[in-house]
Formats: sequence, structure tokens, C-alpha cells
Amino acid sequence: MTSVFGADGKNIPCTVVLAGPCVVTQVKTIDADGYTAVQLAFEERKDKHSTQAMQAHFKKANTTPKRKLVEFRYFPELPELGSSIKADLFAEGDFVDVVGTSKGKGFQGVVKRHHFSGVGGATHGQHDRSRAPGSMGASSWPSRVMPGKRMGGHMGTDRSKMQNLQIVKVLPEDNIILIKGSIPGHKGSYVTIEK
Repeated sequence: MTSVFGADGKNIPCTVVLAGPCVVTQVKTIDADGYTAVQLAFEERKDKHSTQAMQAHFKKANTTPKRKLVEFRYFPELPELGSSIKADLFAEGDFVDVVGTSKGKGFQGVVKRHHFSGVGGATHGQHDRSRAPGSMGASSWPSRVMPGKRMGGHMGTDRSKMQNLQIVKVLPEDNIILIKGSIPGHKGSYVTIEK
């Protein structure tokens, strides 16, 4: 995260995203695949960390192996195989959707995970119950906890999509874009930007 000053002098919180260069590794057409799509690859990777099948796939596009492959269905124009897509695809003021994997938080209790308020106050015999879930609600019937009951458990590492985020600034020479607000994921994680 960083911040920039807008034209009106207000401080705008932004997330810095490295958006390229992305190499076109496959162009899918209706004749060959039944639908149109563009497969983009990002970030260099050593040959020894790629399978031979993937090395051959990248060789068709005259590029070295990459770490991340993403397919985009609705592309404005189908580019040529092996061409490069850079940050200048975006313009300042554009609104985009950002898809990523949210931060993993491990096992969390009901207060953090579901915003429960805990059990009562500290009086009337309560002891260390301020963050407990309280009663489960089931009795002799059904004699079990019903599926979907909000309880403590694993939190985070979910696919998350932030919609209608505005692009504040584009630095095409460095392939960097500044997106207003926060996006899902930890520092250095991969995200998909949909225009």
C-alpha cells in the first residue's frame, strides 16, 4: 500500500500492482476450441522447475517458462501468439475488478470469524467465557449440531473478488498500476485484474 495526492489535494490510499509484461502463450478460437479466449503468462521461471510439456507449450509462443498462467475469455481483440501485454492496456480512471486469494488466518474463534459478541458479562458465575460461542441450540432432537452452524474454524485463503476499484495512476515504463483501495491477498501474491 501507498498513497498519492489527487488533483483536489486529497490523499488517496492505493495498492501498487506489477501488471506485466504478460506474454500471450495461447489464443483459443471457436474453430479449434469451441470458444474464444487468450491465455496470458506472467513472471519468469527456470526450465528445471517446469515440466517438459509446459516447456513445449511456452516454446510455441517463443518465450521462456513462466510461473503463472491465466485465461481471459472476453478480450477486446485477439492478440498474436507470443506478443506481450503491458500495463498501458489500462488508463487512469478505469474501473476494474481484482480477483485474488485472501490472507490465511488459520483457525479462528467465533468472535473473529463470525463477529459474535461472546457470552454475557463477567458476572453471575461467568468465568473466562467472554469469547465463547455459547449454546448450540439443539436438544434431544436432532441430538446433533446442524450443518452450516456458525462455529470456530479455518478462516481465510478464499477466492475473493473486489469490484469497481478505480485505477489512480499508470506507470507504463515500469508496468506498474496504482489501484485505489485494498485488494485481496498478501504482499507479493498473484492477482487477476479484469477490465
